[in-house]
Amino acid sequence: MKARMAAFVQKWLSLPILTLVAVILGAIVGALTAFFGQVLLAASALRDAHPVYWIPGLALAGVAIVLAYRKFGKGSERGMDMVFGVAHGKEDEIPLRMIPLVAVGTWATHLFGGSAGREGVAMQIGATLGHNISKKIHLENAGRILLVAGMAAGFAGLFQTPLAAIVLAIEILLVGHLELAALLPATVAAFTAYKVSELLGLEKFSVDLQALFPDWNVAGLLWNENGLNIQFVLKLAVLGILFGIVGGGFAKALSLAKNLFAKKLPNPYKRIAFTGVALSFLILLLWQGRYAGLGTNLIDLCFAGTSASINSAESVYACDWIFKFVLTIVTVAVGFKGGEVTPLFAIGATFGAATAAMVGVPLPLAAALGYAAVFGGATNTLFAPIFIGAEIFGFDTLPAFFIVCIFAYVCNGGQSIYAQKKLRIK
Repeated sequence: MKARMAAFVQKWLSLPILTLVAVILGAIVGALTAFFGQVLLAASALRDAHPVYWIPGLALAGVAIVLAYRKFGKGSERGMDMVFGVAHGKEDEIPLRMIPLVAVGTWATHLFGGSAGREGVAMQIGATLGHNISKKIHLENAGRILLVAGMAAGFAGLFQTPLAAIVLAIEILLVGHLELAALLPATVAAFTAYKVSELLGLEKFSVDLQALFPDWNVAGLLWNENGLNIQFVLKLAVLGILFGIVGGGFAKALSLAKNLFAKKLPNPYKRIAFTGVALSFLILLLWQGRYAGLGTNLIDLCFAGTSASINSAESVYACDWIFKFVLTIVTVAVGFKGGEVTPLFAIGATFGAATAAMVGVPLPLAAALGYAAVFGGATNTLFAPIFIGAEIFGFDTLPAFFIVCIFAYVCNGGQSIYAQKKLRIK
């Protein structure tokens, strides 16, 4: 009788139970990511107001981060690699101490000018909570499903792009495979986290391209009186190839940089201290913090209304994406915390702006496409960048994102900033 009851619960009640738990998980993660995001914005604003005071302290902040992880972390410094290890069944535990460590470490990185992201914190918060809650629920696959739901909630709570968060979480574990068993719990967790963080005052970044540039629209560029504009589609394909190369190149360079720094400077304290000093010097030298932090300042410049241009004093420089590319790789490779996604958005947007005239695509559209497609190329994902583009820049742009992100996905060389597992097709 007991076995029959267990089988009944597993077959008919497992998904409803996990979905209900995902609502609670999403609410908690939404609140935590809203708090984390607002503190991060305050730290970034303080640094931007006084860059000469804060950026020189990056090396000391790095040493403090390493010391905290060594004393309290017990393996937590591996961050997303640990999350993927649990998801792939190679490890059993994601400790709760990861949450405060990665949050404080990321605040310190940004306060002192490190060129890093923030998604690593959000996804680790969600994955950690989902994993630990699942240990109290004795249902088959509860651990994997709630881990995926937690990752979706974290991304949605911080970036407020729930559709992108859902597909990112379910496609990120296996290359070429969707974790569809977690689809419903991930969906409710993502939308709950998104709504909670919105209610708590965390603002979403979005751009209405049509309002900024009323003289053109994506539909008008894609279709004309003769039907589909093949010439423009080919231009989008070229952009997609370029974005895929840049995104894949970022992921590969990051992997090589991590190995190189670990080999040349095996002592983590010396590694982060010496490199932190060099980073502080470079970040201050290059326009006093232009490339510090998330890179949202560069993104804003790409969509500065009709004034958006290349190499003007108030707008984007053709070299912006290169400096952000290199400084982010070094910052993350030596052990500073935060992640890579928002800098990838900045790299993609500025690279798109720099190549727009060459390819023959309007600058703001090229920047928007690069914003999403370089991220897709670096994460080896297809659907997530398409939805990120649509949720940030409007769903009328979706056909353009679809074309560009397909080519970026195909041309990224199979690289990823995450420890994905490859699905072998026989």
